[in-house]
Amino acid sequence: MLMERELKHEAHQAHEEDCARRERFGSMIVDSGLKIHRAFGPGLLESAYEHTLAYELHTRGLAVSRQVVLPIVYEGTKLDAGYRIDLLVEQSIIIEVKAVESLTRVHESQLMTYLKLSGCRLGFLMNFHVSLFKNGLKRMVM
Repeated sequence: MLMERELKHEAHQAHEEDCARRERFGSMIVDSGLKIHRAFGPGLLESAYEHTLAYELHTRGLAVSRQVVLPIVYEGTKLDAGYRIDLLVEQSIIIEVKAVESLTRVHESQLMTYLKLSGCRLGFLMNFHVSLFKNGLKRMVM
């Protein structure tokens, strides 16, 4: 009984540490997006913001992968259906970069689907085609 309680405590501690780590990385991600938006403002192509954000996150010491293939699994078979995660940070946080008039429910659904398919719990939608960065930022948790 005592060992079981200790194991639960250790699992809880590990979960808390993982959440704190994700939050720390999330703060760095938002700060990086804001820095880029201040430097360029709206008007660039989505790919330019994606490249720059990946570079900025890398300079802050985060592991970043661009255009990560996200297969779907159907009847036990992985299928490349063309899904690509814009940025995957520390193998645990998804960033979808946009340069559109405004974020829509479709963009939110896209990110939620990517979170579900990948097993990641935290994601960000970042729309750089806005005058105020906070108006183009959406944090989503699965």
